[in-house]
Amino acid sequence: MYEEYVVKKGDTVYGISNQFGVKASDIANLNNLDNFVIQIGQILKIPTKQGDNPSSYFTYTVKKGDSLYSIAKVYETTVNDIIQLNKLTSNLLSIGQKLLIPENDFTVTAKPNFSKYTVKKGDTLYNISKKYGVSVDTIMKDNGLKSSVLSIGQVLNIRTPITDEVLVEECYGEEYVPKKDIIYIVKKGDNLYSIAKKYNTDVNSIKSKNNLTSNLLSIGQELKI
Repeated sequence: MYEEYVVKKGDTVYGISNQFGVKASDIANLNNLDNFVIQIGQILKIPTKQGDNPSSYFTYTVKKGDSLYSIAKVYETTVNDIIQLNKLTSNLLSIGQKLLIPENDFTVTAKPNFSKYTVKKGDTLYNISKKYGVSVDTIMKDNGLKSSVLSIGQVLNIRTPITDEVLVEECYGEEYVPKKDIIYIVKKGDNLYSIAKKYNTDVNSIKSKNNLTSNLLSIGQELKI
């Protein structure tokens, strides 16, 4: 069994293997690669493991605004566990990057909604907490803050009332698919087919959702998926 991946600028076989939690040599062998050389736009077959919950993890696709801390918090794991499982060398993430998340036997968890707040002159955690109706402790935990000192221009994740809950149901090696639209930013080498394949949808659905009259895309264009 395998899934397909479209090579983007900056990709390497080793980097892709880390994203999917498979061996670089397995990708090379499956795709008959010589010296691990790949090209932008090339479609690679990525081996997948079979069976029910074979390795006690599932696959999560990084979205805009995600951080290792916020992902670990939602899925009741730790940043270190995610780093080790994915062999990451830093905390930096890329939109569209696939991460293996340890399965912790959660059944249904409500994922909190967050809004972004940029700290202005005179702001304190206390007045921000009063403004948004959340506790100072919650803001500090959601943003991994060690102290209450803020910097002008600092961006904070602020919980907002959950009116349209996204439920994370128990997964067994399958990619979590949000139950509401996500925003995808078109990158170099993208096309409607590769994006539709990536998010398990079809080209016509994306075109209809975004009122597209042709298959042409522009780098930086935002698509609702």
